[in-house]
Amino acid sequence: MDTAWLEVFREVARRGSLTAAAAALGYTQSAVSRQIAALERDTGTRLLDRLARGVRLTDDGRCLLGHAEAVLDRLETARGDLAALRTLDAGRLRVGAFDTAEAALLPRALAAFRAEYPRVALSLTEANTPDLLAALSAGEIDLAIVSVYPGAEAIDRTRYALRFLAEDPLLVALARTHPLAGTRRLRLADLAAESWIEGNPAGANTLVAACLRAGFQPRVDFPVREWTAKQGFVAAGLGLALVPRLGASAARADIVLVPLAPEDAPVRVIHAATPRHAGDAPAVAAFLPHLGDAARRLAR
Repeated sequence: MDTAWLEVFREVARRGSLTAAAAALGYTQSAVSRQIAALERDTGTRLLDRLARGVRLTDDGRCLLGHAEAVLDRLETARGDLAALRTLDAGRLRVGAFDTAEAALLPRALAAFRAEYPRVALSLTEANTPDLLAALSAGEIDLAIVSVYPGAEAIDRTRYALRFLAEDPLLVALARTHPLAGTRRLRLADLAAESWIEGNPAGANTLVAACLRAGFQPRVDFPVREWTAKQGFVAAGLGLALVPRLGASAARADIVLVPLAPEDAPVRVIHAATPRHAGDAPAVAAFLPHLGDAARRLAR
């Protein structure tokens, strides 16, 4: 059943005349008559009594009219809902990120996006990069902020579209009372005797690789994974930690972050990832510029 026939039928029923319905719809009377006839053939019943002056609904016509109005109203609602998704007057944006991206990068981008599109529902999933990519593949999130450490396995670009956001050099976190806390720049070789705090597999691999290049094997006494907990161990004087620059704004007052010399500093790369073949939803397309702007501001 063609919904165009239902629209014509509803207009005829409202106006009680094929001629008046044709004028309202911008059709010829014969075109309206053909569509009503096609609808009657499709339903297998007579819907209108043709009178000397206009038309009148039959019992079958009155029955169909209620259904036609319900169908057409739902279609109109659907068109409105789809338009709202396209214009971001509705919809959702599901973002995934690793913990240090949530210190400043993601909150700034989300705040700017919400100010522009307040009707879009926002949600957040926190996880490491492999789990975020799995969530993207499963359709559980729409966009992920992911990181690639030096020497780590590259992200499969046949499955994921990557937008570069920033290079994120790692800094050294020290207790404020540490003898080297006032140093402007550190060399890893000068830290060979130090204990380290690191329990994240990617971070541990990066730490070991960087220290081996500097000529020593790092000693990790406390395998702590999370950034907040690492700060506690560092502040207590139990060791040093490598900290991404993205997390610097969330550093505790009782620790200091010191840059490494460029030849020693590992640099991870931050990307926004989306499924390669899905196409960006309107909310994702609108969010990406805010994310890029936040990354550029933090880099400055």
